[in-house]
Amino acid sequence: MIDALTIAVGATALALAAWCGFAFHRDQPTKDWHFIGMAVVTLLVVVQLAVGLVRLAGGEKPHDGTAMFVAYLLGAAAAVPAAGFLSLSERTRWGSATVSAGALVLAVLEVRLFDIWGGSGA
Repeated sequence: MIDALTIAVGATALALAAWCGFAFHRDQPTKDWHFIGMAVVTLLVVVQLAVGLVRLAGGEKPHDGTAMFVAYLLGAAAAVPAAGFLSLSERTRWGSATVSAGALVLAVLEVRLFDIWGGSGA
């Protein structure tokens, strides 16, 4: 994996979590700007998914196993969109809390992806 991309995804996920957490604190639901933020984070994750799959197809192997790596890649790609869809059904402050939690889950998944790959950069 590319370390800089993993760090970028993790950092933007944490920024989204803080932003939506602040909206929760202010008793606000998710708004259009939050969805734009979710789209940016999701775009980075999709790029990471593509890079990971290309590297696997190129013959590189993760340190802790291919199946686990692909499962974490797919889980990371689904975390923020799933939280975003859930926040649409809960148009209260709890929708913002859901997105914040989903973004925190993504940040943790990024750390785990880094570990599964072996912590080596490109």
